[in-house]
Amino acid sequence: MPLNLPADSLLKYIRKFPQAKILVLGDLIMDEFIWGKVDRISPEAPVPVVNVSSESLRLGGAGNVLNNVHDLGGKAFICGVIGNDEMGRRLIHQIRHMGIDTEGVIVERDRTTTVKTRVIAHNQQMVRFDRENRVNSSESSQGNIISYFKKHLKELDAVIISDYQKGVVCHKILKEVLPLIHKHRKIICVDPKPKNFSLYRGVTAVTPNQKEAGIVTGIDIQTEEDLIEAGKAILHKLTCRVVLITRGEEGMTLLEQRGKITHIPTVAKEIYDVTGAGDTVIGAFSLALAVGASFQEAALISNYAAGIVISKLGTATASREELENAIKKNVFTKS
Repeated sequence: MPLNLPADSLLKYIRKFPQAKILVLGDLIMDEFIWGKVDRISPEAPVPVVNVSSESLRLGGAGNVLNNVHDLGGKAFICGVIGNDEMGRRLIHQIRHMGIDTEGVIVERDRTTTVKTRVIAHNQQMVRFDRENRVNSSESSQGNIISYFKKHLKELDAVIISDYQKGVVCHKILKEVLPLIHKHRKIICVDPKPKNFSLYRGVTAVTPNQKEAGIVTGIDIQTEEDLIEAGKAILHKLTCRVVLITRGEEGMTLLEQRGKITHIPTVAKEIYDVTGAGDTVIGAFSLALAVGASFQEAALISNYAAGIVISKLGTATASREELENAIKKNVFTKS
């Protein structure tokens, strides 16, 4: 289905982003980057030697969703679990530095804060290694998360569930919080992992990538027809209102319960790194819905936001100013 929307119709929603209150529930991750150059091969093994020039830490997982909501101007809340370790303390420090309350960040004594370390040389990821604990959070932590939800839900416009399958998003929490969100008629957007997929019945939107859509439906997605079949299967299985399938360089496809199907090509001129692009999509999409945008308008806005971040290296975000400028450069948005 083609779209022909004036830029002003999208900009008016972006300018309302500061009015939106969004809670992000999910797996908090610290993304560690080691930057350097390669000019020789190791004499010990046939591997490149990276001469390290700098290191950096950035919020990842649900933390990156939080970052995106914040940088796009929304009022952000966070709920998740970390370990009682140095990386956990750094993670809390970064969230507080953004001016965001950390009441919903639960510290578990025996848990390891998830850390993904990427080695980058010459603008290319050489290797990644993960330190993590995938077991479910403790019953005490789950109780604290549910209590936090009950305390803050009334003031929210939308909830984002960012499931990285690291133990925070589990059956008990979803069984308790989803009915509460439904009761208060809040928008629920989910970036799902296949393991918990069946638990998200009745949510507003799910935003799987193409690979995840194929896994949960058992469809080998090779063509556009396969993609549409998978999207329709997800709509039927979850009875959600909309499915937004992200497709990397191919953009995204929006399928609505009423039968509308919209293909949206990427607007990125250069693609450097798709790390965290899904976090940007769900953050921008949820913000747009929270301030009254239609599903199509929200998808277009999130597509522009994703186009900004995949043109950057590493875990990145799009600011509200960048998003407005990207849309202004296009008099019309077409797909």
